[in-house]
Amino acid sequence: MTKFDAGPDGGADDALDRAAAAIEAGDPVVYPTETVYGLGADASDAAAVERVFETKGRDRSKPLSIGVPTIAGARRYARPSERAIQFMQAFLPGPVTVVVERDPALPDIVTAGRDRVGVRIPDHEVALALFERVAPIPVTATSANRSGDPSVTQIAELDASLRESVGAVVDDGPAPGTESTVVDPERNVVHRRGAMADAIVAWLTDETGTEPDVEA
Repeated sequence: MTKFDAGPDGGADDALDRAAAAIEAGDPVVYPTETVYGLGADASDAAAVERVFETKGRDRSKPLSIGVPTIAGARRYARPSERAIQFMQAFLPGPVTVVVERDPALPDIVTAGRDRVGVRIPDHEVALALFERVAPIPVTATSANRSGDPSVTQIAELDASLRESVGAVVDDGPAPGTESTVVDPERNVVHRRGAMADAIVAWLTDETGTEPDVEA
């Protein structure tokens, strides 16, 4: 496994090229987003997704989200309803995870066998550039921390064993730290309040005529 750490002060294109190569080789990478640092691997490859679970020490019953650069890219691996498409157009790119019907092309391990999957299109230049480099491959979108540990907002916080388990680390400096809001527009449910939560609740209320169920 090739190891590569790119600092925030230069070499961005080279860093992204190497991270993309690692993903295409089946290795996980650490990448920045507008929320927290993410742990990404080829979400269409069950073996690569398994490495993400191993690296995080994550329970296989807990699904992962996928990251893509565009709504069109999301539709290769998900089947969003018309309302979900309208929601995506209103809020993405942005710090939002949109839960929609999955496509059978995704391995069961990604969604823990469920029929829905979270989709991320981050409002972050570096993350989008990485996703564009590996497209049409979807990238796992889960926080780059050991399960149970705090989310990582700067590379210095990475768990040492996690860092040694990935193929590349792309450092873009500190991340804001506010996690994404997780929302299922079709079912009118907010699974997790995070960034832009109030605007999302207002949009769903206007669209459906009913305030969404908010779980957390």
